Amino acid sequence: MTGDAMQIEGLTKRYAGHLAVEELALSVPAGSIYGLLGPNGAGKSTTLRIALGILGRDAGQVLLLGKDPGLDRRVLDRIGYLPEERGLYKKMRVIDCIVFFARLKGVPAAEARRRAIDWLERMSLGGWGDRRVETLSKGMQQKVQFITTVLHDPELLVLDEPFSGLDPVNQEVLRTTVVEAHRRGKTILFSTHIIEHAEEICDHVCILAGGRKVLDGSLAGIRKSGGDRRWTIEVEAVTPAAEAAMAAERAFSGVTRRPHGWVLELAPGAEPRAVLEAAGRLGAVVTRLSRLEPTLREVFVERVGQGAAA
Repeated sequence: MTGDAMQIEGLTKRYAGHLAVEELALSVPAGSIYGLLGPNGAGKSTTLRIALGILGRDAGQVLLLGKDPGLDRRVLDRIGYLPEERGLYKKMRVIDCIVFFARLKGVPAAEARRRAIDWLERMSLGGWGDRRVETLSKGMQQKVQFITTVLHDPELLVLDEPFSGLDPVNQEVLRTTVVEAHRRGKTILFSTHIIEHAEEICDHVCILAGGRKVLDGSLAGIRKSGGDRRWTIEVEAVTPAAEAAMAAERAFSGVTRRPHGWVLELAPGAEPRAVLEAAGRLGAVVTRLSRLEPTLREVFVERVGQGAAA
């Protein structure tokens, strides 16, 4: 393996004149939690389905764990895939459904059943193994689907909108489970249009819009790419004189009052030294002066647009 759990180069997919994915290139580092972000229709699910060999590609190359799935389908047994459209057999008993999917991945029946019982307990579904899938709530079915994704202990987890349909409590259960898998050395690739989920757990992020890559890199690097336009100044005491001095400043396009100071947005063309100069004119004891890194949502809005972020 080259150090990347997934490599995509020049990936392109068209549907009846619509360009769903265009010349996409990305690398998912082994052992990372990699988030594929973008508004609905950005090409996230299409990219994952092509990478896993579910959809054909018009152009481009894909390597999963160092193998081209188009040439070696066996590599897919080392991958767990949670699709956006869930696919459980609703008339089956829960435990039989889980065991069935595990058997497809090569897990012996007895071992699959043992693991299924353990996972049902872990996901607070211990009393539901003998019930038919159709009797479970949507959120419970989502957890069962997740169990079928991880039961064969895959090296790479590909999760398409994994938090969809889950209430906040079960979102936290799933988030914790994903983080634990990462700690055990698994690579996690998941798509989402909910920016906060990615910001909470990802170390790498790729933003798609209109089938194209807008931004790609480490979460820390992407935040730093937002520049040095926002700053905070805190003082020992905000006096009327300090308020008046700040109001007279012209180097800032935005000034937001805080209990112990201000958050400042530099105006176009203003240099960061203007913040230090403004602090010196306050006539107050400055206790903190620091640059504020943008949130992932702020970077997303800047690159993709407010409507997409909503």
